[in-house]
Amino acid sequence: MTLANSTVFKTDLGPLNPVWAELILGAVLFGLTFLILAKGILPKIKRTLDERDDAIEGGTERADDLRSEATAIREQYEAELAEARHEAARIRSAATEEGSAAIAAARAEGQAERDAILAAGHAKIAEERAAAERELTADVDAWAHALAARIVGEPVGADRA
Repeated sequence: MTLANSTVFKTDLGPLNPVWAELILGAVLFGLTFLILAKGILPKIKRTLDERDDAIEGGTERADDLRSEATAIREQYEAELAEARHEAARIRSAATEEGSAAIAAARAEGQAERDAILAAGHAKIAEERAAAERELTADVDAWAHALAARIVGEPVGADRA
């Protein structure tokens, strides 16, 4: 047997029996391929995967930051909205109180005007009644004599003379 065809195993495996030259060439090529992959390609792949992970994780962190910022802004907005609602309720309450006070003042003023008008009316009626009584009292004697004269048929009292 020759060196090129020397077999590694003493048994005959047929076409599966490895040859030393092929094994050495395979080992050298495997080592060379491993070095190229380990020193050239795999670091680039690792760097690309790390950048992708960083982009994914960084995107997630940025999204979390934006979400927390949006939550803070929303809470601030809700607080301002609640404050505005309280302010509106306070203004409505104050307006209701002012309206009630204005109504009460107008009612009191109307009541005072009504009382003044009624008092003036009563005074005028009393004055007119007193004037009518004076007028009628002055004429009562004359009417009484005239009526008595008509009934009796002849002059009575002061008309006689």
